[in-house]
Amino acid sequence: MQLNDLRPGRGANKERKRRGRGTGSGQGTTGGRGNKGQNARKSGQVRPGFEGGQMPLIRRIPKRGFNNAQFATVYEIVNLADIEAKFEAGEAVNAASLKERGLVHCNEDGIKILGDGELTKALTFEVDKVSKSAEEKITKAGGKINLIETVKYVAKKDK
Repeated sequence: MQLNDLRPGRGANKERKRRGRGTGSGQGTTGGRGNKGQNARKSGQVRPGFEGGQMPLIRRIPKRGFNNAQFATVYEIVNLADIEAKFEAGEAVNAASLKERGLVHCNEDGIKILGDGELTKALTFEVDKVSKSAEEKITKAGGKINLIETVKYVAKKDK
């Protein structure tokens, strides 16, 4: 067997239905849409969830409770093992340098350093959060931590 002998399996490639090509084609006259009604019309497609005028299920179900998703703080996480592999001794580890080396992508609400792995180099960290285990390993290796204070949401006071 050679590459030029390969063929798709039987029934793998079906020809498309050629609608509206006469009664002999099997898809003539109504074109497979049936007789009359909304779905027989040219623009008869309805949006998902539409129930023909009946109150849709999504509106019938009560919505209760609070969802914190829009207010939650989402940190980009970087482990010490990744930093050990990508940084040289004495360098600064901040949002720009982490993005440059491909360790973070969009920096949602800040960067958090986790203590997975070992650190043998003295580095200066300028990030939003550091876990306790990471903090111990960084100070043990002779590094410094400068936490960045960021304010995400400030409520207005009513007067």
